[in-house]
Amino acid sequence: MGIGGCIILIVVGAVLTFASDWEMESVNLDLVGLIMMAVGAIGLAVYTSILKRRRAAGVIPVVDERRRDVI
Repeated sequence: MGIGGCIILIVVGAVLTFASDWEMESVNLDLVGLIMMAVGAIGLAVYTSILKRRRAAGVIPVVDERRRDVI
């Protein structure tokens, strides 16, 4: 799940929690929305931490080891 998927989860969860007035007998939509927002936020935090590690590991210093002997 990428950044887009996490943001979609957060948005859909917020709509379910704050902007809908649907009522179902067996499902609490407010709780479902809160769970979706929490999963989206956790996914976003995990994805950005993995992305930060990936970028930090990708930087490799270039060392020129050619020796030039002076005569």
